[in-house]
Amino acid sequence: MNRVLCFLTLVAAVAVSPANAQDSEKVALAKSMQGAKTITLFNGKTLDGWRGRDDLWSVEDGAIHGQTTDEAPIKQNTFLILDRPVKGSFELTLQFKMIGGNSGIQYRSQVLDEEKFIVGGYQADIDATNRFAGILYEEKGRGILATRGQQTTIWATGEKTTEQFATAEELANSIHLGEWNDYRILVRDNQLEQFINETLMIRVVDQQPGKKADSGVIALQLHQGPAMKVWFKNIQIREWK
Repeated sequence: MNRVLCFLTLVAAVAVSPANAQDSEKVALAKSMQGAKTITLFNGKTLDGWRGRDDLWSVEDGAIHGQTTDEAPIKQNTFLILDRPVKGSFELTLQFKMIGGNSGIQYRSQVLDEEKFIVGGYQADIDATNRFAGILYEEKGRGILATRGQQTTIWATGEKTTEQFATAEELANSIHLGEWNDYRILVRDNQLEQFINETLMIRVVDQQPGKKADSGVIALQLHQGPAMKVWFKNIQIREWK
């Protein structure tokens, strides 16, 4: 009898182990995404379907290229905005490379100034120093929602509960400065996850009424400050209910 109980205990432990939990989550995600179509958001040739400042954004070698200069610095952050809004759950994938400065990928964001291409909302951060790359920042909103390596719940009151699953320094090792990197943003209901080169950077569950977002635009950032160059390519999205 004791051997039987030990065996059953072992089976139960394996069933709820982190590895099995992660596998179960992948299976559940795969099922929820059944029937979802992959849509290409950038054709590699023109900026059709996007809008932003013509003097700052262009297409270079099959990639969207954004650039600011010290001779003509921008006075505020500006964005290249995707024309089609995104609702519901989705997986956004792209590749990025940058030299100097700070940038980011907006999602579930709102256009605050159409004339100046100013956007506010969730931002998957990127920077050339590897200090902020991977964090979740809310542009024109609550600021930093999760630093690299944090799993955070934002409760209805606005209070946060945070667990550290990895150090920022450890995760920085998976990001290649000045080279192409993969960014994947996975949004399921009010859970937000950001991966760089398939390494989880943050996970946030946003439950704050009036602050959390369930739809909005995708946009690419040029940050005010020192001269910078950034490139984005292979931009695709999969959407499902």
